[in-house]
Amino acid sequence: MATLWCGKVVFTNIEAIIFDKDGTLAEVEAFLCQLAHRRSQQIEARIPGLQEALLRAFGVECSYPLGELRGDRLHPGGLMAVASRQENIIAAAAYVAATGLGWAASLDLVREAFQAADWLNQSKAKQTPLIPGAMLLLQRLMAANLRLGILSSDSQSNVDDFVAHCALNPYLSVAAGVQGNLSKSDPVLIQQVLLKLGASAAQTLMIGDSQIDIQLAKTFGLAGCIGFTGGWSSTPELASADVSTNQFADIHADIHLAESSLLGTPI
Repeated sequence: MATLWCGKVVFTNIEAIIFDKDGTLAEVEAFLCQLAHRRSQQIEARIPGLQEALLRAFGVECSYPLGELRGDRLHPGGLMAVASRQENIIAAAAYVAATGLGWAASLDLVREAFQAADWLNQSKAKQTPLIPGAMLLLQRLMAANLRLGILSSDSQSNVDDFVAHCALNPYLSVAAGVQGNLSKSDPVLIQQVLLKLGASAAQTLMIGDSQIDIQLAKTFGLAGCIGFTGGWSSTPELASADVSTNQFADIHADIHLAESSLLGTPI
């Protein structure tokens, strides 16, 4: 077990850490903005008049005070940033269905459009490098005998590609994405991750960039959540995290402090 601290908040008796991927370990904003545009363009080609509304739904940010779409920045808590592919499909299909197309046909149309957009993109892993400082943090945490894992809303295949491309296998006990209709916060998925980590929920810490990560930690009784805000142009709103930081250098671990009684309290 180890003690971790970030700023003035300390977490004791920690055995494992679960990382989010996109926006926490991986730089994804530019890639996801491009993908949002490609998906909306493909739907627009099939149902004209929806592209701008879809971009806003996907979380492409607007400039203020004009309210015009910027196109190069993404809301860190929006659909593209935190939701699974299936959740994005359902959201987009709702816009298509509002034009009068049946629900089943709307889902089919959006799936076809998403597949076309995927074909136009290169490998995601090659376009989403590690955020600066991430590798050094993983190395420091391993040196403190902590078991590390990834839990992402991205697909399992994309998670696997990212881990392989960034050579993260030596550092991870588990790297989990979503498949089918499962969401990141599905109890089955988090239980599988904890089992592979060999740690109890109460001795596992979450590090992520969204309210979903914070809620996941609270719902399943994890030791806490460190909010990471350094992966986006617009700072994520993570006020309910135990502590937040915009750089990995602020996160520290020491195996020799495991008997401290300062869990989650200021030092």
